[in-house]
Amino acid sequence: MTSNNTPVLEVRDLRVTFPSESGAVRAVRGIDFSLRSGETLAIVGESGSGKSVTATSVLGLLPTSAQVTGSVLLEGRELLGLSDTEMSKIRGKDIGMVFQDPLSALTPVYSIGTQLMEALQIHQNLSKQAARARALELLELVGIPDPKRRIDAFPHEFSGGMRQRAVIAMAIANDPKVIIADEPTTALDVTIQAQVLEVLKTAQEVTGAAILMITHDLGVVAGMADNVTVMYAGRPVEAGTAEGVFYEPHMPYTIGLLSAVPRLDKTERKALTPLEGNPPSMVKLPKGCPFAARCPIAVDICREQEPRLVDVAAVPGLQSACHRAAEIGNGDLAREGMFPTPELSEWEGESDRASRPEVLRVENLIKHFPLTKGAVFKRRVGTVKAVDGLTFDIREGETFALVGESGCGKTTTLLEILDLPRKQEGSVVVLGKETKTLTGKDRRGIRRDLQVVFQDPMASLDARMPVGDVLAEPLRAHGWSKEKIQARVPELLSLVGLLPEHAERFPTEFSGGQRQRIGIARALALDPKLIVLDEPVSALDVSIQAGVINLLDELKVKLGLSYLFVAHDLSVIRHIADRVAVMYLGRIVESGDAEAVFESPSHPYTQALLSAVPLPDPRKERERQRILLTGDLPSPADVPSGCRFRTRCPKFVGLTEGEAERCRTEDPASTAMAADHSAACHYAAALEVV
Repeated sequence: MTSNNTPVLEVRDLRVTFPSESGAVRAVRGIDFSLRSGETLAIVGESGSGKSVTATSVLGLLPTSAQVTGSVLLEGRELLGLSDTEMSKIRGKDIGMVFQDPLSALTPVYSIGTQLMEALQIHQNLSKQAARARALELLELVGIPDPKRRIDAFPHEFSGGMRQRAVIAMAIANDPKVIIADEPTTALDVTIQAQVLEVLKTAQEVTGAAILMITHDLGVVAGMADNVTVMYAGRPVEAGTAEGVFYEPHMPYTIGLLSAVPRLDKTERKALTPLEGNPPSMVKLPKGCPFAARCPIAVDICREQEPRLVDVAAVPGLQSACHRAAEIGNGDLAREGMFPTPELSEWEGESDRASRPEVLRVENLIKHFPLTKGAVFKRRVGTVKAVDGLTFDIREGETFALVGESGCGKTTTLLEILDLPRKQEGSVVVLGKETKTLTGKDRRGIRRDLQVVFQDPMASLDARMPVGDVLAEPLRAHGWSKEKIQARVPELLSLVGLLPEHAERFPTEFSGGQRQRIGIARALALDPKLIVLDEPVSALDVSIQAGVINLLDELKVKLGLSYLFVAHDLSVIRHIADRVAVMYLGRIVESGDAEAVFESPSHPYTQALLSAVPLPDPRKERERQRILLTGDLPSPADVPSGCRFRTRCPKFVGLTEGEAERCRTEDPASTAMAADHSAACHYAAALEVV
């Protein structure tokens, strides 16, 4: 992979401290790494571990109040201590940056072409014409369709994936020596993520740059990284080759992270392994190893002395910071089972799905929005077909998952169900009651039995109210007495694994995972029958995510709940869902029993979705065949004729003219592939992709 053994970027004993009212925040407490041309290093860890601060330090973008010590060498030149003017000559030229949020990274009032040309002309003596020609080359290189037309488009006219590709084009515009990618795929759909990662690999091949990748997605790391550094509490706790870190970790924290990841290639249905507890405060670090409070094998020396990062004799090139590293993997300290995995409770109700009561039925649900033009006199110029004929049902004790790319209609479907509309095309029946015919009293009763858990727990909880009042609010709204409320609040907190005394604290005093547990407790307050979960774990670290998923599984069985679950992470869906529906442009294109859909995906779109999900296994991930979709999701205001997926379908290009004509003119009906498995494709066929 490397062109020579001379590092292009060397970081030595980097330390970063921020002042705060509580005291000095030691965000980075000493990190060392080297990067060579053509090499990719991934830095992973939970939120607050110091990953992004490390990357920002290299770029010299920290606030002036930050105290930075150590050494950052770019081809032997010291970067720490350079003025902002000197660093400006390096940023964008020698070091390119791909930010997490491409919309924030691009200036909304300038076209993509203007911003690309500016990046070129600042660092190179190019004419406007030459800069535009180079910008077109870059847009074509990163896969922007029709670059001659798109170059004059503004950022808001690009989809999320296209914006991220434009940012990558900007990062490689001047053939940088190093590309820093800070969570470059976090906000993207899995299909777009696969495209962006391919673009990043292509960019590296073209420029020969070294890549420093900051991410929490261990699947992305497995497919991209040559070397991995795991950070915890501001310091590296494990470092080595990707194979060494993934297959033979000797630090319990790394073992815990890998154990907590839900995997698409695991067919056995069992609880995830949570990494209990939270990282320590970076203001007042505990004595000894910062991970000791969460470590299942901690001994006395771990609580007294912080371990150094040392070589592991058994694994060449691997370094671990653990007093017991030499014992791990040998006899008594096996990696498997180091962190306890809870047992999943078994469903004790009726096993036959058809015999269970129906809690939700949606039939031919349609939600179209008018597309209008004109400021004063508006006229209708089109129709946005957000939901275009949806049919599914959910039974008692069942988790039904809706999956698909952003813009496919998942959230609109949820809103239609939660709104209990009086007027809609199609039918929504909740707990046996048709929403069109509900009286005001019936509607209030249904709202008690139908609750929701939102994606962002902080935004959905009132920061001005203590948790006890947050949980009491729905109870008061439904006329509960003061005495019953006082008894119910501690019961709810205990139910979701929190302490009764937490009722006096405010939402800001809790971690992200604890806040999501509070959101779940609020949804449970009125003993609902059906809970709608909109991306409930997407904002959480993988270590916290496992505990919340286990909690949802446990509550479903314990309380006899049913879930309507929306998520873009198909690994999570495989773990938690009983049945799955895959949506594309407002329609369900494949649905049925979760195991059947995941084991034998039959629609080309489902196959592409599953093949795009990265596996946290370097060997498997690098041997897999990707099914990359071309282009972006078409606009729901301009749905293609016939099969709506044909414009991106990998199968379509291999059809005969007669077969292709059928796809162009005939909308495919849903066809049974098995007892509880159907796909809406003229040429549906099972394909193993995991």
